[in-house]
Amino acid sequence: MSTKSHSLVMLRRNSKHIARNPTSVFNAVLMPIVIMLMFVYMFGDAFEVGVDYIDYATPGLMLLAVCYGLGSTATAVNSDMTKGIINRFKVMDVSRGAVLTGHVVASVLTNLVAIAALIGVAFLLGFNPAASLLDWLGVVGMIVLLGFAAGWLTVALGLSAKSPETAGLAAVPLVMLPFFSSAIVPAEKMGPGLREFAQYQPFTPIIETLRGFLDGTPSAGDVIPALAWCVGIALVGYLWARSTFKKRA
Repeated sequence: MSTKSHSLVMLRRNSKHIARNPTSVFNAVLMPIVIMLMFVYMFGDAFEVGVDYIDYATPGLMLLAVCYGLGSTATAVNSDMTKGIINRFKVMDVSRGAVLTGHVVASVLTNLVAIAALIGVAFLLGFNPAASLLDWLGVVGMIVLLGFAAGWLTVALGLSAKSPETAGLAAVPLVMLPFFSSAIVPAEKMGPGLREFAQYQPFTPIIETLRGFLDGTPSAGDVIPALAWCVGIALVGYLWARSTFKKRA
């Protein structure tokens, strides 16, 4: 079998594992919706953002949906490494790269399902984007690139962890980081120190890019840094994952 065929087999395997794990499905698909309902209904009126809060918050919650599924990916990768599954694959002559690629692609597909569900709920809550078809394609492209980058970084974290439990905890900073960005409130409304951190951390330009596409007014000042961050994170994650996998396998 070719590496492509091996990757498809690994993708099918990982997808079945995700579907059979209620906790991972909840974290990846339902938890972002719960957070959306909480912020829109409980805290939305407390934030002055210049537009309907659902329109402001949806792009940030889309990024949060990507991050919430990462813990299960890190745990699954580490379980494969620490419980002898990789050795069985080696005996079966399965491509090593396919094992990692399968986890990343499964993570991206889970992200797309989660965000589709999130956007559906957002429309029910009054979400009213001004995006054209081309803008929506930009949103999808940004989400796929972000999911790809976050997926490789999470795979690297999972491979580096000592156990499945610590692998899940390794992804927690990625889940928390969106809360210290412009996802919930504009960065300029934050206090000194936190404001500067929010402005210059990687997730803020990505969120602002999604927000610009959904508003129908994408800005090169946001798109270029967002693309640079995603490519950089993906490259670091990929090289780190490949190096760690070769050492541990």
